[in-house]
Amino acid sequence: MVGLRMYPECNVHCSPVAAAPGSTQGNPMKVAIMQPYLLPYIGYFQLINAVDLFVVYDNIKYTKSGWFNRNRFLLNGSDAYFTVPLQKDSDSLDVVQRQIAPTFDQSKFVNQLSEAYRKAPHYEQGLSLLKASLLSGESNLFKFIKHSIQSVATRLGIPTPIVESSSIDIDHGLKSQDKVLAICRALGATEYVNAIGGIDLYSADAFRECGLELRFIKSRPIEYVQFKQAFVPWLSIVDVVMFNEIDRVRSMLDRYEMISGKTAAEA
Repeated sequence: MVGLRMYPECNVHCSPVAAAPGSTQGNPMKVAIMQPYLLPYIGYFQLINAVDLFVVYDNIKYTKSGWFNRNRFLLNGSDAYFTVPLQKDSDSLDVVQRQIAPTFDQSKFVNQLSEAYRKAPHYEQGLSLLKASLLSGESNLFKFIKHSIQSVATRLGIPTPIVESSSIDIDHGLKSQDKVLAICRALGATEYVNAIGGIDLYSADAFRECGLELRFIKSRPIEYVQFKQAFVPWLSIVDVVMFNEIDRVRSMLDRYEMISGKTAAEA
């Protein structure tokens, strides 16, 4: 492993910059980093589509309150949760160390989700997506989730490479903003894009000291007909695909605005 070095005016020790998959060193490059979520809402895919390289955390602690193995779908006109059961294990394990319960049946899971949308206008399209995303045969939680994310991104025509955080040569003991900065510098990023929910977690000043621009992606309102009931927003991407032609779903990937990160004076 190559040694760590300090970048000018940057207080984060990073490995020497490496070319990211599909990139050309010296060119501007946008990077995003997220936890692995199971069939997340469309904003997650807007973020993947908005950057040149997407990093998904595999060496991050699993939390029951997160979205690792659950999400929301439409059931009888209201939102409900679907969950992938996990094998009992230590709460201190990273998501990549967690296993799906041996009793979990992927085919039955697909049937459970698809049955709720049996009368949706694009049911066959949605069913095809579910099968491609969920019938992977994977028993490792992270691999199962990453496969589903990659499958959906492919169906939506998103070309952004997706890499695992553990594959990047940094000090993985770093936390929060320092870890994000180290990953960005190791990949040669020029801009870091985060979901809008993290706008108060990061300092634009710290990113600029490391030669990076900090931006946040904010989804614009997206609404469509869900049968003949009141619209329930921000459900799993499954809901969007069940009710909209795939070309319309692709057009939704651009319905967002970019917001600059806050400086110390603005915080």
